[in-house]
Amino acid sequence: MPRIGVLGALVWDEIHGRNPLALPTEEWGGIAYALAAMDAALPPEWELVPLIKLGDDLAGPGAEFLGTLERLTPGGRCITVPVPNNRVTLRYLDTVRRCERMSGGVPPWTWPELGPMVRDLDALYVNFISGFEMSLGTAEALRRGFHGPIYVDLHSLFLGMGADGMRALRPLPDAPSWFSCFDMVQLNQEELQELGDEPLVVAAEAIGVGVSLLNVTMGPRGVAYFARPGFNALADLQSGTPASPGATIRTERIAAPATDGTDPTGCGDVFGATCCARLLAGDELTTALVAANAAASRNVNFRGAGGLSRYLRGDLVLT
Repeated sequence: MPRIGVLGALVWDEIHGRNPLALPTEEWGGIAYALAAMDAALPPEWELVPLIKLGDDLAGPGAEFLGTLERLTPGGRCITVPVPNNRVTLRYLDTVRRCERMSGGVPPWTWPELGPMVRDLDALYVNFISGFEMSLGTAEALRRGFHGPIYVDLHSLFLGMGADGMRALRPLPDAPSWFSCFDMVQLNQEELQELGDEPLVVAAEAIGVGVSLLNVTMGPRGVAYFARPGFNALADLQSGTPASPGATIRTERIAAPATDGTDPTGCGDVFGATCCARLLAGDELTTALVAANAAASRNVNFRGAGGLSRYLRGDLVLT
């Protein structure tokens, strides 16, 4: 069976203000949302391979969560490390804006560790949940050493961290070098603005260093994509379909379904994992993006990542 690796940090969230009338909640977050969405959206012939380092204080509960996934490859590829697991305190300022503080000491992957893990994989989905999943040098080694498609959400690479663990938006250092490591890149609107005032210029620079697809998520407004000439499905990436003479970057905004849900936690992760999974299934780009928008909008109505994969499949799940 073909396999996709899902690389990111499994974090324990403490969430305040998601519902102003409710007490703070604690639950699995981070890559848990992407794993749940990937579990729900992958085509039936694919297996899911989590590539995660878990602190030993939460290794047991983390393994229990992973055991709820239906598409998990037998055995898994998670490593327990002798440090506190990453934990994040989220405080919502409104339905979209939030501040966050991170603690924990899970170390990044090195290429000698990661290389053997990805050798037999067919695709990779990478999500910078902590922003410390790997260094630029490791990402460059991954690009050279892994020849399948790589979808990445650069999210927390745009977050600096103070001595107290508070995260703050910042420009991405060495942005062109980071972009050159991946085939398909996801950002949100605020992160895009850190790269420049002209989205088309930013997109052109990304495509110029090898990116085929740039997705910019915009919350309730959906997603704007920028695709290199000739890219409309994963087969175009794999075959290296050349651009026609005079072709220009294709861009479009795909609107999201309206929703009255109140929990945006994990929506970007659900979006990206669903988009990646549907491209692996052979969907054309706009079809994959419509499915990703629908999954993210559905996620707004669900609390946490436990049971999320079944909910995204349409099962009745108590929240």
